[in-house]
Amino acid sequence: MLAARVKATVMEDNKMLSYIEDVLENMPTGWLSLTTHRLDIYDEKLAKKQFLDQFESLFNQNNSESSALNELPTAYDYIRLGHPLSCVLEWAIARLNNLQTESVISFASQTAPILAVLRKNLLDGKNTQICYAGELPAFFNADILQGIYGYTFVLKHVENVAAISAFDGSTIFVSQQDEISKSELPPTIDFSVNLHAHYGSVLLVNGERNESYISEIQHFRRRETIAMTPVNCLAALKALVEQVSLDNKEDDDAEANKANVLDSIATITGTNTTALVGSSGLSVQYAIMMGLVHHALENHKGKAIKFIVPPNCYGGTNDQARRVAACIDAVEVVDLPVDGDHDMVQSIDTVLDKVANEDAIPYIIAEIPTNPRVEVPELIKLKAALSAVRKTASGETAIDPVFILDQTFCPNVHFLGEGEILSTVRTISYVSGSKFPSGGQCTAGYCVGNSKTEALMSKIALHLKLCDNQATQLQYKLLAKQLPSMNKRIADAYKNTREFVNFITDTLPEAKINFVSEELAAQGFTPSVFSLDLPTKGDTDEEREAYKRALNLKLIDLMITEIPNESKYCVSYGQLNGCYWTIPATSTQGTTKEGDKDYIARVALSPNIDLELHKKVFLDFVGSI
Repeated sequence: MLAARVKATVMEDNKMLSYIEDVLENMPTGWLSLTTHRLDIYDEKLAKKQFLDQFESLFNQNNSESSALNELPTAYDYIRLGHPLSCVLEWAIARLNNLQTESVISFASQTAPILAVLRKNLLDGKNTQICYAGELPAFFNADILQGIYGYTFVLKHVENVAAISAFDGSTIFVSQQDEISKSELPPTIDFSVNLHAHYGSVLLVNGERNESYISEIQHFRRRETIAMTPVNCLAALKALVEQVSLDNKEDDDAEANKANVLDSIATITGTNTTALVGSSGLSVQYAIMMGLVHHALENHKGKAIKFIVPPNCYGGTNDQARRVAACIDAVEVVDLPVDGDHDMVQSIDTVLDKVANEDAIPYIIAEIPTNPRVEVPELIKLKAALSAVRKTASGETAIDPVFILDQTFCPNVHFLGEGEILSTVRTISYVSGSKFPSGGQCTAGYCVGNSKTEALMSKIALHLKLCDNQATQLQYKLLAKQLPSMNKRIADAYKNTREFVNFITDTLPEAKINFVSEELAAQGFTPSVFSLDLPTKGDTDEEREAYKRALNLKLIDLMITEIPNESKYCVSYGQLNGCYWTIPATSTQGTTKEGDKDYIARVALSPNIDLELHKKVFLDFVGSI
């Protein structure tokens, strides 16, 4: 009986591996090369399961045809969180281990899955035991995780999984693995973390008792790190199919690519300090936040730490700031109104006065230009507000702010170099690399500080490494290829955007367009994104809002239907080709409070686009309303 079951299991595993081999042979090129996949087939509510439900159906039919694979819907909502190849890898590992697919979660980082469990247990007041065979990664720093992050755990070295005894709390078993294979999952462990050098890690959630962790771990991957990258998932799947060890060979050009990227960033930003490059923009932002928290806890003991954040900014920024505050008692998030009726400089002035009075530590996170309203503050007044010497309630000199500048929309503008507008204010600038830096070919992001932030940057580097969120070798290679042409692509995309904005203004003058003025463009602010508030009608505010929202969707649907090769429903920006449409309230502002969301259309143009065709379709739209 047992022999029959074993034989059946082996046959089933071989059937699966044979199918994956065919899938890898026939998969769409976009699975490997794009940061977004088939967003024209996307249901946000089903984004975490729809792809695999349909993939499983194809498996049951033994259908691995390219045409069928190409019609699979979006896997998750963005490559940072998950993508087709990470889903297939997790599905395969789950089947090998007789687990539900959602119980297997892959990471580009080796420490992130451990941190994800520790975070949930911190909030739940639950004990954690980390048992490890062999060695933990050198960058796993227990003292910092306990002292700065506030995580509570005990470390225990074991010979193997069988040596683990029962524990009152969660047990994480960590082991270095050279192969993708079955894992031992005895009831004494709750989570198995398989570390794969140069690839990342795979977390297995053991048993129904731990299912409540799954969504929290997935959300940690969404906000503080990234999924295992497509190229590494592909290599892991091939090793699984061929039943061989993973290839851990270094890229011969890795050091040269890294040097080229750092040189390019220095040239683009006009700075002399060394940039830090992470696996995504949010990975970099997380390192910035935790590095600043670390610096504050060491240098300003007992003082409150205030992260000052626009309430309607990109949902990842907003959500991540609140996630950090939820874990660390000393940290609080303060709203910074910056858009529309609110002036960024006035808001900063008001908030900094209040924080100074409380003798707290001010860290400001803001986008220039703002998203989605594409507004630029008066920079001289901004510098004055940030530079002002303020007093505490007791008359002492208050701690000066650190300005954390997200300049993803205009990474070509010089803010920090010697003599530039923010060179004398402690400022750190960061950019999401999936936008202009890589042209949409990878998610890696970077940050750079001015000369006043050297002590802060060393702490940020420490946390980027601790979280194992540094850019991968392929990410460096893609950035090395794309960064040298970035400024030209920015200029060309801006030219297309200005022409399209002017056309819409002439064609539909009742629409409200948020875009930079010609004067700001002359100063170097040349984004290629604008927001469009379409004209509306109705007798009540509710009717007018409902009409406008429906009109937004009508326009976007028309564009992506009539120009499917170029117009996409996507949050991205700075791609090499095409035009991207989204509604921030339902995409980038997903975790933003409802009252702060923007139900407008946001449009991003590339340097390579059939602009005349887009004008024609827009004209058709105007004729239909």
